[in-house]
This record gives sequence, C-alpha cells and structure tokens, in this order.
Amino acid sequence: MKIHDVRTYKSAEPLPREDQLAWKLAAVATDPVPVEDDVVEMIGNRIIDNAAVAAASIARGPIRSARAQALGHKSKRGAPIFGLADDTLVSPEWAAWANGVAVRELDFHDTFLAADYSHPGDNIPPILAVAQTKRLDGAALVRGLAAGYEIQVDLVKGICLHEHKIDHIAHLGPSAAGGIGALLSLSTEITYQAIQQALHTTTTTRQSRKGEISTWKAYAPAFAGKMAIEAVDRAMRGEGAPSPAYEGEDGFIAYLLSGPRALYHVPLPEQGEPKRAILDTYTKEYSAEYQSQALIDLARRMGPKIGDLTKIQSILIKTSHHTHYVIGTGANDPQKMDPKASRETLDHSIMYIFAVALEDGGWHHEKSYAPERAQRPETVALWHKITTEEDPIWTQRYHAKGEDMAYGGQVIVTMEDGSVITDELGVADAHPNGARPFKRANYIEKFRTLCEGIVSREEQDRFLDLVERLPTLSAAEVKALNFVVSPDQLGPEAPAGIF
Repeated sequence: MKIHDVRTYKSAEPLPREDQLAWKLAAVATDPVPVEDDVVEMIGNRIIDNAAVAAASIARGPIRSARAQALGHKSKRGAPIFGLADDTLVSPEWAAWANGVAVRELDFHDTFLAADYSHPGDNIPPILAVAQTKRLDGAALVRGLAAGYEIQVDLVKGICLHEHKIDHIAHLGPSAAGGIGALLSLSTEITYQAIQQALHTTTTTRQSRKGEISTWKAYAPAFAGKMAIEAVDRAMRGEGAPSPAYEGEDGFIAYLLSGPRALYHVPLPEQGEPKRAILDTYTKEYSAEYQSQALIDLARRMGPKIGDLTKIQSILIKTSHHTHYVIGTGANDPQKMDPKASRETLDHSIMYIFAVALEDGGWHHEKSYAPERAQRPETVALWHKITTEEDPIWTQRYHAKGEDMAYGGQVIVTMEDGSVITDELGVADAHPNGARPFKRANYIEKFRTLCEGIVSREEQDRFLDLVERLPTLSAAEVKALNFVVSPDQLGPEAPAGIF
C-alpha cells in the first residue's frame, strides 16, 4: 500500500490528473490484478449476507415503496428485484435502488470503521445490477466487487466525514462508481469522471442519522448506488465532471471537510497489488448499530452475574468518542430515550439496546424493536438508568489497528446495595478478532435463519449453490443471483406515488 497526501489546490495551482485522488482511485479500480481466493470467498459471504437481510426485510414498508418505484421503470434488458420473478426486470439504477433499500433497512449487514464509518456491502446492489443488465459473468462481478470494497475501505481509512456532519454515503458513491468501472473494464479516464460525478451528487448531511431518524437512513445508500450507475452511464457517453472534485479550490475538502489547509492521507494499493480491503471488514450478528455488537455480547455475559435487574441503581458505559456521541447520551438526543421512538432511532440508542439485551439475553432483528417491547415499563425504567461516557482509552482503541482495535467498552453496574459489577469487551464475538469469528458456515446459518418462512428451502439451496461457484458463473447464472418469494410474502401494495 502507498499513502497518498490529499489537499486543496488553488485554481492558479494546476494539479495534473494523475496526481488527483479521483484519478488514483480510478487507477486502482481499473488495474486488472487477479482477485485472490480468500477475497473471492469473502465476496461470496457478503453476497449471502446481503440476500439474508434483504429477505428478512422484504415485506417492510420502505422496501415495498422502493420496489413499487422501481417497477415503474421496467426494462427487457435490465436487472431483477429481490423477491420477484427473474423475468421481472427493471433498469439497473432502479434495481440497485430497490435492492439497496432491502439490504440496508435492518442495519444488519457488513461494516467497516476507521477514520469514518461505512457499510461496504452497500456496493453490492449497484455493481450486481449492472453486471446483470450487461450480462456479465462471475469473474467480472468478482472483479467489480473487489474494486468497490477496496475504494470504500481506503477512503474510510483516510478521510473522516462525520466530524463535519457529512453522511458516509459520500464515500459510497465514488466506490460504487469505481467498482462499476472495474466490472465493465472501462478506461481509467471514464472511471475517473464517473467517480467525480458520483462524489459530487452523493454528498449529504448526517441529519439522516440524527434526531428523528427516518427510513431515509435505509434509502441513502441505495440513492448513492443509483447515482453511481447514472454517473458511470454519463461518463461512458463522454460527459465530464467537476474537477478536481476532491482537491479543487471550491471543492469537497475545501468547503465540506477540514478546509483549504487540511491534509488527508489515503492508503491505496500500488499498481499490480491485489485488492484485499474486503478482508478488513466484518459483518453483524445482530441487527443494530455496529458499536452495539460487542455491548450486546457483553450484556449477554453480564446478565447472569447481575441477577435481579430491578435492583440496579445505575449503569455507566465507558466507551469511544463515536459510541458516546453518536449512539450514546453524548448525542443529546431526547429521542434516544423515548419509548415511542422509531426503529431507526432505537437502533442508534445504545442505552435502549443494552437494556433490552440485558433483559432478553440476546437480540432479535424484529422483536427487539417492536413498539410493545420498547414500551414495557420495566424496560423503560432500566433503559433510563443507563448513561455513556467517553473514555480516551476506548477512543484510542477505536482507531487502533490489529489486535488493539476495539469497538466495545467497559460497563460499570452499580446495585442499590452499593455493590459494583464491572466487565468489558473490545470486539463482538463475531468480529475477525472475536471469540467466534464469522466463517462461511455462519453466513449460511444467518441466511437460513432470516429466510425461514419467507424464501423456500429449494430457492435458498439454488441461491447458495450459485454463490459457491461465484467466479465461474456464466452471465445467465449471474442474472439468477436473486431469490424469489411467493406474492403473499411481499406484503401489501405500497401507497400510490408518481411512478
């Protein structure tokens, strides 16, 4: 890997294309280096993971709305939508839209945390939709997904968005565009223009993850994927982009991030170096914000030690800056303590999550968020005894590498009799450094569990068989990387709109 310095340049200080970050990202995407076997294996795991969480959300309101919108854009040479028959095809950007919302809705797929946050699996719906539309084979799909993950992870390592309240889809638009460029074997020039266009059109604020968090949290990554496809399409037709998008005098860094004096350091593979960034990422065992994963495991462990939860006086969670200020009491969001808050808001309340995990000894992607669950008097009482506090040690570990990396915290439970019970956990059990890291068998188990009663066993087997043969799939088989459910599993028809 090579570290690239990225800063703002005045218009009177020309910056050659080859020195621009967007060009360097495009060069990584279009470098035809072979995809290594362990990377192929993990790509397959994440395709399984995405399908699992999409199946579990298939009848939920946001998915029904996105699917209805997509069906207004049918195309004989398009891509399929999760849940629908393979002969129901829509234009690829709309397939990416519908499938992207389904993948993101439950906040239950993969994650990568570094200088910023991300769900790199959000790259899969747009890249897969283009592969299906263009009738490309498994080798091309693997190449595109490896590139999309690489760009996403490298940007997240080098450029912090959240400190400026910019949503993390600003890294997703460029990564999906780069992945599509790799998929289609486009030139570096075309991919460069597409990456810049994607950045320009997907920079939004983090209000989608603040206060009354709405379903737009699920739609935002799908929007970025949709914009990436449109950006690549325009670039392929010869259209250019605002340039340099990152380093320009009035550009992304100068006015939306740390300003004209800022210097960022972005790691990228050198020419000929394999794209292995997907191996730095990790999925979720529980349908909740990633920083809650280790704390759910910790709640499961601490529950028996505590015993009678009604005897708790207070619970303090000492954790990282991010956990405290985004999903903890440091966010100063009254909604995070509100029993009538939306699922999306409860998902971003570690106080609620820890309380329910303590009471239930685990977590369920639907039952743990049910209004009747959130409004139990004993749950509310316990929930409101929990506060968080930033601990510099945990913040340092949050940004560490290797075995020192940690996304959990220390929990201090003070009982009414004055006794104190303390425990801590750095990473979730399912994390690569955890007690039981997820392997292919775990992804399949998650898929089977979430598909139960929704996707037939025969259809599950068919889908998993395709993933097992991923790099050798024909174009027809890539198009069939979808699952079909019976109409009664799709839920009621969405309300009417424009399309």
